[in-house]
Order: sequence, then C-alpha cells, then structure tokens
Amino acid sequence: MPKIVVLPHDDLCPEGAVLEANSGETVLDVALKNGIGIEHACEKSCACTTCHVIVREGFDSLEESEELEDDMLDKAWGLEPESRLGCQAVVADEDLVVEIPRYTLNHASEDH
Repeated sequence: MPKIVVLPHDDLCPEGAVLEANSGETVLDVALKNGIGIEHACEKSCACTTCHVIVREGFDSLEESEELEDDMLDKAWGLEPESRLGCQAVVADEDLVVEIPRYTLNHASEDH
C-alpha cells in the first residue's frame, strides 16, 4: 500500500504526517480523510488552485497532468515544476512526499 508523507505545514499539519493511500485515490482525498484540511474551493472539479501541492518525491509515478489542470496551475501561487492539484494527482503504486504550499489563491473567497 503506497504512503503519502506530508511535510510539516504551520497551519494544516504542524508535525507532518505519514498517510496510507490506496492506488487510485487522489492526494486531496487521502489528506482530507486523514484530517488534513487542504482547501478545495471548487469541490474537486479542477476549477481552482486551492488544493495545489508540490510533489517532492514520487512525481514521476503520477499520471501526466491534463491541459485543464496545467491551465489552472499556471494561476497557482508558488508554482514549481513538481506542482499538481491535489484533486487531480492520483496515487499509483509508489510512495509520495508532498508539500502543501503556505499560501493559496482562492478567487471565490477573496474580498474585492
């Protein structure tokens, strides 16, 4: 069973975590079911960047991102080559090490 190592995050996961995942689950779903409240403003529909994560290890085991995800990621704060949307990053058979960025952009909840 693959594991997801979540690196420490001041607000969401101060101690970091090691989570068991099933192949076929998304990084976001695994985090949420383990009490790590990664924001997901569009309810996992690949229409925002609030569930942006950086896959520090195991990135190559993920299926390639699709154009819609790439377009969304272009708007993400702190974009890196190993960035993915947690709602689109499907766990395969390899362990992952994931970093949750300190900031997200949520255009739906920003004060205008």
